[in-house]
Parts: sequence; structure tokens; C-alpha cells
Amino acid sequence: MILIDIAAKWIRAEYARWQKRIRGLFERWRPPFRLQVVDGDSLPPVVPVGALVLARDGNEDWCVGMKCPCGCGRTIELLLIPEAKPRWSLSLDPAGLPSLSPSVFLRDGCRAHFWLRGGRVTWT
Repeated sequence: MILIDIAAKWIRAEYARWQKRIRGLFERWRPPFRLQVVDGDSLPPVVPVGALVLARDGNEDWCVGMKCPCGCGRTIELLLIPEAKPRWSLSLDPAGLPSLSPSVFLRDGCRAHFWLRGGRVTWT
């Protein structure tokens, strides 16, 4: 039984390592995420693939949303308001490409963990 557990753990680690390498290869050719601003304090029902949607109510930024870059189809919503915990910050580079801080880590489902910097996904 111990040998099977060790083999299963090794297979899971190798699978995760190869999955990470493959994601990195495809990320080079993916167009960068572009910022789209919508009025209101929540995301629209449909978030387009390849877009980072910012929900802005008046002058206040409420949240950003995006489709998970791993391809699972999940919509990720990240809060920007100062009262929220956890809270992300959004910045734009001179070309208008968005960056998020801190990293995004999904604790369930696909368990994606990545940074969005300059519109590009960097897997951790």
C-alpha cells in the first residue's frame, strides 16, 4: 500500500508539472487580456473570454471578472473595494493592459494559480 501511495503521489506531481508546462507554452500565443468597463456594482451575466471586465459604479471600482485562463470556463470575480477581504488591486500599464495584485488562486475546482501582469497570465 505504501508503494502505491508513493506512486500515486509521484504521478499527480508529474501530471501537475506537465500541465503547468503546457499552459506556459500556450500562454505565449494567447492575446493579452483587455480591460472592459461596465456600469454598475456587479459583473454582467456573461463575461467574454479574453477580457477583464471592471464593474464601476460612478467613480468607484467594485470588482473585476474574467473567465479562468485554464480553460475550465469558470468565471472568476475579484473584489476591488477597500472594505473587502480578500481584495485585489488593478493597475494599467501605458498600453492599457491590466495587472492584478496579489495573484489569483482558486482553492476549489481547477485550482488555477496565476498572476495577471500586463494582460498576460503567468502560471505559478
